[in-house]
Amino acid sequence: MADGHFEVRAVGRVESPLLDRAGAPRQGDEGGPDAWLAFDPAVERALADLAVGQEVLLLTWLDRADREVLAVRPRGERSRPETGVFATRSPDRPNPIGLHRVTILAVDGLRIRVSDLEAVDGTPVLDVKPVLGRRDER
Repeated sequence: MADGHFEVRAVGRVESPLLDRAGAPRQGDEGGPDAWLAFDPAVERALADLAVGQEVLLLTWLDRADREVLAVRPRGERSRPETGVFATRSPDRPNPIGLHRVTILAVDGLRIRVSDLEAVDGTPVLDVKPVLGRRDER
């Protein structure tokens, strides 16, 4: 990492009815459909304790993003001031990591069905992390 670069590998892919960014909602809770996450067999053990009803944070690589974008008008509204992408949830950014709060609906081997996912079909999955409860529940 001395040169500022490091490697991240996808552990799975999104299987969604959303086929392109134009047809996707801006956020999952704004009409994101249920979708499947299909995982690589190499990470099967990592999926072992995920359960239906559990809320998780899904990290994806927004592979269709424009990595040269540094500022946007939030929600594409021309009336809003230009804002640095680090202060927005824009998918266009230098490192387009998607962060999605979803609920697990089904677990079927290497496939996990989740709710409210705005990521398009084929989006690489980087990681899954549980949503933490109150400190005394951890």
